[in-house]
Amino acid sequence: MPPGTGWPDDPATADTPVAHDRDDVRRLAGDACLDDLDARVSVCRACPRLVQWREDVAVEKRAAFAGEPYWGRPIAGWGDPEARVLIVGLAPAAHGGNRTGRIFTGDRSGDWLFAALHRAGLAARETSVHAGDGQRLLGARMVAAVRCAPPLNKPTTEERDTCAPWVNREVGLLAPHARVVVALGSFGWDAALRAFRGARFAVPTPKPRFGHGAEATLVGPAGPVVLLGCYHPSQQNTFTGKLTEQMLDDVLGRARALAR
Repeated sequence: MPPGTGWPDDPATADTPVAHDRDDVRRLAGDACLDDLDARVSVCRACPRLVQWREDVAVEKRAAFAGEPYWGRPIAGWGDPEARVLIVGLAPAAHGGNRTGRIFTGDRSGDWLFAALHRAGLAARETSVHAGDGQRLLGARMVAAVRCAPPLNKPTTEERDTCAPWVNREVGLLAPHARVVVALGSFGWDAALRAFRGARFAVPTPKPRFGHGAEATLVGPAGPVVLLGCYHPSQQNTFTGKLTEQMLDDVLGRARALAR
């Protein structure tokens, strides 16, 4: 979907600058306000393998969505610009965010997550179907450590590091308001630790270990932020019972209480 052609909540225009390599990402992320950051993220082309994959998926599509247009671009952060709760995940799903243009929207993981956020009072609706559907996050914001859907949900280390300036800048902009970070999975946990360290937060050593319900305190210029670990609401985790609704509710309830 070309930028500025009418997709709901598209943050970019035809004039938004495009990153074509790692140096471009660093340069364009470094001076961006939040609105500009979202726009620049959404047109990034710095990782050739990810660009090829996300665009191929958007053309070939899944049979269930054969009649729908696909976003097929990177996914910007989404939610309250002064969020007290920040939710950090791995990457968009190929037929979820890569299709709908909004993180955790339109896939099974998102169904679980948005229902739990609604129960915790952090989302206006219990479902999130597509961009522009009226869903809002209440005092919360979602970001992905890697902004493009990766093959097999596994970005390379080089792709992770190329993308890192986007999330690092976003965390730096959100840090004055953030009080709690919910990291979905070990990848989200590690990405959150790296990003907050980059935003001049003191991170405990040795590195805190990820686990469901794990907590670590990160101390920054605007005060402490509590990092909470949560198993990712993937189908593998929810179908096997590794993550239950109650377990997810417990972590988000804890986040809501700490944010107050």
